Amino acid sequence: MLGGDFERLAGAAIHAREVFDGRTIWQVSSTSRGGGVAEMLQSYLPFASGAGVDMRWLVLHESERFFEVTKRIHNLLHGYPGDGGSLGEDEVRLYEEASAKSGACLTEMISPDDIVFLHDPQTAGLVPAVKESGATVIWRCHIGVDQSNPHVDEAIAFLAQYVGQADGCVFSRPDYIWDCLAVGRIYIVHPAIDPFSPKNQALDEDVINDILTTLGVREGIRPESPPRFQRADGTTGQVERRAEVLQSGLIPDAVPLIAQVSRWDLLKDHGGLMTAFAEFAPGNDAHLALIGPSSGAVSDDPEGEAVYTLLKDQWQKLDCDISDRIHIINLPMDDLDENAVMVNALQRRADILVQKSIAEGFGLTVAEGMWKGRPVVASAVGGIRDQIVDGESGILIEDPRDLSAFADAFRRLLADPELARSMGEAATARVTQNFLSLPRLADYADLLIKVESADRA
Repeated sequence: MLGGDFERLAGAAIHAREVFDGRTIWQVSSTSRGGGVAEMLQSYLPFASGAGVDMRWLVLHESERFFEVTKRIHNLLHGYPGDGGSLGEDEVRLYEEASAKSGACLTEMISPDDIVFLHDPQTAGLVPAVKESGATVIWRCHIGVDQSNPHVDEAIAFLAQYVGQADGCVFSRPDYIWDCLAVGRIYIVHPAIDPFSPKNQALDEDVINDILTTLGVREGIRPESPPRFQRADGTTGQVERRAEVLQSGLIPDAVPLIAQVSRWDLLKDHGGLMTAFAEFAPGNDAHLALIGPSSGAVSDDPEGEAVYTLLKDQWQKLDCDISDRIHIINLPMDDLDENAVMVNALQRRADILVQKSIAEGFGLTVAEGMWKGRPVVASAVGGIRDQIVDGESGILIEDPRDLSAFADAFRRLLADPELARSMGEAATARVTQNFLSLPRLADYADLLIKVESADRA
C-alpha cells in the first residue's frame, strides 16, 4: 500500500512543480503547537519541500480576547454553547479589526500568483483580504458535527460572510459541509497521521520505559543517559524534561493502563472518563492516565487551564482507592518533537486507548492509537465513526455520556486479551489503508489543480 502511495505522491509532486513553479503555497493557522492542525502542518511542510514545492507556514498572533471569541465559535460549531457568550456586534467588531490587521500583514508577504490555505474559524476573517490581493484562497475547516443545531447555525452565520468569498472550501466529512456554500467549490479531504513522525515512529520497549521513567510516571530509577529518538528532521533528540503530574503514586509495570490523549477541553470529557473509570475500577488493578499538553501552552485555547483546574478538583474529591490509580499528566511543550515522542511512549504503554469526546471534528488521536496496534474505545461522533469499525478495529459507544458503556468496554477488553490483540491488529491495518499522510498530500495536490482549473473556466 505504501509503495503505491509513494508512486502516486511522486506523480502528483511532478505535476504540482510544473503547475505551481515560481509560486508559494501558504498555510495559515492559529497556533504552531497543540492539536491536530499544527501536527499535520508540521508533517506536510517537509514533504512539500522535498517535492520541490515552496510551502510556508504562518501563525496568527492575536489578543487573548480574540481567542476567547474564536474558542466560542469553535464550541458553537461543535454544537456546544461553550462559555455561553454571544456573537454580537462587539464580537464582530473585535474579530474584523483583528482580521484586518493580520490581513494587511499577510498581503504584504504574498503575491497574486500565490495560494493561501486558511485553517479553521480563527483565520476565516482573512479570506476577503487574500481574495482582494489576487491570490487564490482556500479555507480548510477541521470542525463539524453530525447534525446541526442552533449553536452550529449561529457560528455558521457569523463566518459565512467571509468563508463564502473563498475560491474553495475543504471539509473533513460530507456531513460537515455548510448548505450556504457554493457546491462546486467544496472538497473533502480526510485528516491523516505521519507514520514517520516522533509521535508515531516505532519505539523499543526499553526506550518506552526510559521515557516514562524520565517523565516521572513510571516506577524505576531515572536512566543515566536520556532516552533518544529520531526527530522530524532526521537528527537525534533526547527526552530530558519531566512532566507535571497530578498523582498519588507511580504507574506499576505490571498493571493494565487505560489512557486518553487530548487537549484540556470540556468537549473531550475527561471528567466523564474519570467517573466511568471509578465505576469500572473496583475488582481490578487497572490505572487511568489523562494526558494533555501543558495547560497554558496552547495559545489559541484560553479554556485549557480552567478545564485542568476542574479535573484537579474532581480528582481530589475521589476516594483514595480510586484517585491513587488515576494520573493526570501535563506534558511539556518546550520541544515539540520531545513532546510528541512522550505521547508516543504513553500510547504504546497503554493497553486501551480512549477518546471520550462529546463532539469531535475528526480525532487524530484515534488514528494514532490504532496505528500503534491498540484497541480504542471511543464515542461514536464525527470523524471517529470514519476511523473505527465497531467491534472489528475498536469499540464505538453510541452515547458519549453513557458511562456504564465505557466501563463495560474496558472490562470486556481486559478480560479478553485475544480480542484486544485482534482489534489492535485490525486497527493498524485500517489506518495503513486509509489514514496515512502520503495519500493526503497527493489529495491536496489534486485539489489545488482542480481549484486552479475552476478559476480558469
